[in-house]
Amino acid sequence: MKKSLFLLCLLLGMLGNCALVLAQPAQKLVNVVVSPDRIDWKCKAKEEVKFTVQVFKNENLLKDVVVDYELGPEYFPTVVKKDVRLADGKTTLKAKMNEPGFLRCRVTAKVDGRKYEGMATVGVDETRIRPTTVNPEDFDAFWTGAIAEARKQPLDPKMTLLPERCTSTQNVYHVSFQNERPGSRIYGILIVPKKTGKYPAVLQVPGAGIRPYNGFDLGEDIITLEIGIHGVPVTMPQEVYNNLAAGALNGYNAMNKNNRDTHYYKRVYLGCVRAVDFLYSLPEFDGNTVGVTGGSQGGALSIVTAGLDPRIKFLAAFYPALCD
Repeated sequence: MKKSLFLLCLLLGMLGNCALVLAQPAQKLVNVVVSPDRIDWKCKAKEEVKFTVQVFKNENLLKDVVVDYELGPEYFPTVVKKDVRLADGKTTLKAKMNEPGFLRCRVTAKVDGRKYEGMATVGVDETRIRPTTVNPEDFDAFWTGAIAEARKQPLDPKMTLLPERCTSTQNVYHVSFQNERPGSRIYGILIVPKKTGKYPAVLQVPGAGIRPYNGFDLGEDIITLEIGIHGVPVTMPQEVYNNLAAGALNGYNAMNKNNRDTHYYKRVYLGCVRAVDFLYSLPEFDGNTVGVTGGSQGGALSIVTAGLDPRIKFLAAFYPALCD
């Protein structure tokens, strides 16, 4: 029951942070609708899929519209057509794949000097998709050893209360703790319930970029820790991060990428595990229930953290980068 409630809180919190409240939904003047011939958007390998393409203007099919389209495996189309005229504003395109993967139909309509895009992607035996690479033989040993070496460094946690961000039910702190070597620290924003008790925790890992953070508020009954990955405080003026992005940290994601011991993300991945260590050190933590979430780079970091740290109980990864 506790885990179910925590998962519900996690999902509701993320929806609340992502939702935009609009007085009226936006509507395109021209709408390109691509519909596969199956309601679940799934098929088997070697099975033909029909995509119905319709171009609407003001909710009516647009006659004699000119479109470009791509058809085939996601990001690797095998059929590319330009300047196809749809006399009635609609057509049907057929395709299939012989191997598990994702079959995509992308259509671009050209109307009055503007381009409007629609697409649909069908999963082809999606549960049979396999990685395109094989783990090195020493993969597990490498990361087990790296984590063990990092943990030889004391966490040395530092917490500074941010009174201006606290609420009647939550304390907010700027925190840091030691990572994989002396002086290498991870910084973040910690939100802890004021009410005495033991609470589950969520680690929020960041998308790409260099910026300050405000914390990840999931409500008054959950501990949250939102971390930065660059080893600098996360409460400085935006100008500082802009200068870092243009200077010392420019292109950070590719730094030493061909050396597994000095690659930028090795320190980052270890920092995510140390962040879980930090959560476990908190007296308010319930000692068991911890999740991790993030989008883009943070989606990848979520998967990596959950893969490296068996203490993670819940994972929510959004549009993860750094993945095949």
